Amino acid sequence: MSTARDAAAHASILLVDDDSELGVLMSEYFADRGCVLDAVADGEQGLRRIFADRYDLLILDVMLPGLDEFEVLTQLRRRSDLPVIMLTARRGLRSRLAGLAHGADDYLQKPFAPDELVARVAAVLRRARHTVHDASPVAVGHVRIDARTREASVGRNRVALTTTEFDILDLLMRSAGRVVSRDEIAAVLYHRSKAPLERTVDVHVSHLRKKIEQPGRPLIRTIRGVGYLFMRER
Repeated sequence: MSTARDAAAHASILLVDDDSELGVLMSEYFADRGCVLDAVADGEQGLRRIFADRYDLLILDVMLPGLDEFEVLTQLRRRSDLPVIMLTARRGLRSRLAGLAHGADDYLQKPFAPDELVARVAAVLRRARHTVHDASPVAVGHVRIDARTREASVGRNRVALTTTEFDILDLLMRSAGRVVSRDEIAAVLYHRSKAPLERTVDVHVSHLRKKIEQPGRPLIRTIRGVGYLFMRER
């Protein structure tokens, strides 16, 4: 069985956080685990580095000086599906859901144990690199996905999905006509039986719907208290 160290090994990571001490500590901690972690102090520097260099994952702090985290996510998602983990000192649900709504793949509350951050990084990278046993393209109605290239299209139009959104769509489409529980989705996304927050999966599905559904043509049906059903077109 692969460990978090194995899954994150050789990864190139960018940390955007104005806590310089944290940046130094995380750089050393990840270096000991075979990763390269660069740290910058604000969102503008972060975007410049992301678009200039090749990173496998972004760790983004909430409450950045200057360009805030949501604008960083918005600008990033216009050009990239780079996996993103958010760090937040806020305990409220709203800010976390807002981060997921803007395209984050996962989040971790400060203060955190370094080993947990490594585990989160490994889980997100596994999803980003994931190849399912049946990697053949799948088409249900006018929606098509290709697990090898991780591309999705609706009709003739390609749809830009985050890593998490693609994995949810892949699971739902390969299970088309069958109800998929939230716990089943969470197990695929987070490698545990339940999502960190019950609404996390719901937020990702909501964004997925906006990207693939057309007016009057619902594709993903909510089964109250259970999960979701990707409907086969008649």
